[in-house]
Amino acid sequence: MGFSTRRITKRAAGQQDHQTICMLCTLSRHDIILGACLALCFAVSSAPAQTAEPSGLRANEALLTLEYQTIKVPGDRPIDLMGFHLYHKVFDGVYLGAGFYAPLFKGEYGGFVAADLGAHVRRRLAGPVWGIAGLSAGGGGGGRSVEHSKRLSGSGGFAKGYVGLGYDFGSFTLGATVSKLKFRKAIIDGTQANLFIEVPYSYLTGPFSGHDQPLSPSDDHRAGQEMGENMLTLAQDNYRQLDPKGTSKDTIGIADLQYAHFFAPDTYWFAALGMGYHGMPLYNQLLGGLGRRLRLTPEITLYGQLGLGSGGYSPEQIDTSSGLLVYPKLVAEYALTRDLGLALSLGHMAAPKGSSRNQTYGLSLTHHLRSGQTADAAGPPSYRGLRFSVFQQTGYHLRYRDIDRAPLQMVGLQLDLPIGQRWYLPLQASGAYTAYLGYPGYAEILGGIGLQTRALPGERLQTYGQLMAGANVHGKAAKASAGLRYILNERMALNMSVGHIVARSASGGRFSADNLALGLDYRFSMPTR
Repeated sequence: MGFSTRRITKRAAGQQDHQTICMLCTLSRHDIILGACLALCFAVSSAPAQTAEPSGLRANEALLTLEYQTIKVPGDRPIDLMGFHLYHKVFDGVYLGAGFYAPLFKGEYGGFVAADLGAHVRRRLAGPVWGIAGLSAGGGGGGRSVEHSKRLSGSGGFAKGYVGLGYDFGSFTLGATVSKLKFRKAIIDGTQANLFIEVPYSYLTGPFSGHDQPLSPSDDHRAGQEMGENMLTLAQDNYRQLDPKGTSKDTIGIADLQYAHFFAPDTYWFAALGMGYHGMPLYNQLLGGLGRRLRLTPEITLYGQLGLGSGGYSPEQIDTSSGLLVYPKLVAEYALTRDLGLALSLGHMAAPKGSSRNQTYGLSLTHHLRSGQTADAAGPPSYRGLRFSVFQQTGYHLRYRDIDRAPLQMVGLQLDLPIGQRWYLPLQASGAYTAYLGYPGYAEILGGIGLQTRALPGERLQTYGQLMAGANVHGKAAKASAGLRYILNERMALNMSVGHIVARSASGGRFSADNLALGLDYRFSMPTR
């Protein structure tokens, strides 16, 4: 998604076209044709000088929010949380979205992470002063140790409400709120002040059914003006710990998903979510930062980026202390096709307030989404379909080490990248808001391949199946599922699926569960070259 509020002028019928039509009319020898021509001539001459061409693009409004809060912890040091949320406008002043929370500077809560879904409302009160309010619910957890996480974040489920004021500076809104945050059966349960920044942005989308269809010249020009270039990167990163002080000494394997947007020809900002699948399953990190690109040849490109954020597991296992991370990285990418690149990376991950230092190396696959006529986007313009899903999942018939366990309630997100009309690539992340084995923080991160029936125009039902691999709290995991989608309209659909997941811990313990998921799909396409 590109970020802009610019609009371009549509092309119009010209005076020369009017004169040509009238001249042809005078040459006709048939009265009926002559009458029709004269009527057409009159209609053209009476039309406004500016007429909009049909467009398949739709402008959408959204908000990116950052917030900071310090939460008192009874009998312990306070925990500070940085919140990062993305909200999509659904009505005037009403937004729905999702986001994450992670600690930065206070206490020893590295690895604590929470995610939520919520509603955000803003109303103008007077001039540049706005009223802000919201409600959200989600799951997460963490602490200094596994046992401490039970006391700090209980079952992992939480709810949050807030109200406050903001001052609109034009390109952003700065303000403060008072919030109530409560984790179920936990000591995090208090009222606190928050500081926040809202950044509005707009982006263009086309119809989901237009996947792989060409753009009109005017839409291509508009997309080039308003969208720019974006990158979606799926990486397999490895952290080799240097002189570790925690109980874990292993190299940590990370699955990382990164989104980047170029706000200048070779400069971009990025946001990334990483999760461990080997060495320390469900180690987690949230990073954001800036990057710079250097083209060496048409096939080889170098990237340098600096990320700041939060991550860890528990300080007794990997000492990231408060959670603050600094991650500089170099990446060398080789272009496999015009849109796909394979890259190698080297970097250094450090926790400034803890002892964790890591040499990093990895392999990644990058999908480039370009808009407009540029040196990197010389191909024919077309739509690239995307499907974003939010779902509620119940894990039942759950067994670990041959012992039946209590069901799990989870909320999840999935991004589907279509390949043609039938195949797609699913990327899925979900977290529990109920306890697992008595502890908070169960989660899954998965990716794979999906197959769906082709939904013709007017058809409502679509079946699908998908195979995915990744990690859960025990380690490497695999999941198979099948489902049914009911298409409400071009942009929205309901879906239901059943599936089965298996995983195995490093000590050999086997995990398995059946699952039932109910979800809502948001379907759209992006203009690309």
